[in-house]
Amino acid sequence: MFIHSPFLILTINLGTMATKTPAKGKRFVKVIKNSKTGRTRKVSYGQAGKSKSGKDRISPGTKKGNAYCARSAGIARKHPKARKKNSPNSLSRKKWKCVGKKSMK
Repeated sequence: MFIHSPFLILTINLGTMATKTPAKGKRFVKVIKNSKTGRTRKVSYGQAGKSKSGKDRISPGTKKGNAYCARSAGIARKHPKARKKNSPNSLSRKKWKCVGKKSMK
């Protein structure tokens, strides 16, 4: 974007700014920097909002946690890209403390 004024010449590159705000409907964000090129990209993951009871949605070591880990393990098995370290599925599994198909406390 180029703004020209008699008093000010300003160039802003909007493509390089990586803000730490998650995408709409997501709760967490991780900004990843490519060490070779220096470019950053944003990975948004996790469901936004609270549970019905008003507590945190993420509750590792529960029946709900085991169900999530089993479901997300199936996603990782089907899609090779979901196994990468910085994929939304892998980052969510880390928050839920998934080990295989189980969620640990």
